[in-house]
Amino acid sequence: MKATLTLDSDIADYLRERCRKDDKPFEQVVNETLRRGMESTQPPAVSKDDRARFEVAPHSGGFAPGVDPNKLNQLNDELEMEELLAKMARSSS
Repeated sequence: MKATLTLDSDIADYLRERCRKDDKPFEQVVNETLRRGMESTQPPAVSKDDRARFEVAPHSGGFAPGVDPNKLNQLNDELEMEELLAKMARSSS
């Protein structure tokens, strides 16, 4: 495939220097450099068998014996009332 690219001067200089050092054509040096760059940015291939298996252990999410879930709001209200009465007692003394 043919393509026209505009390269920054520092990149063009680097590629020309590589051509001279390796005695390779410009096109080959560009392709090799792009391949190296693409390989370094891709995560290593991991097969499904190589991955660690993640398992969730099920457990009962019920309340402890003696706890009535229907009365939890009542408990909250009672605790708030106790806190309010304690604040009122502190402020009046």
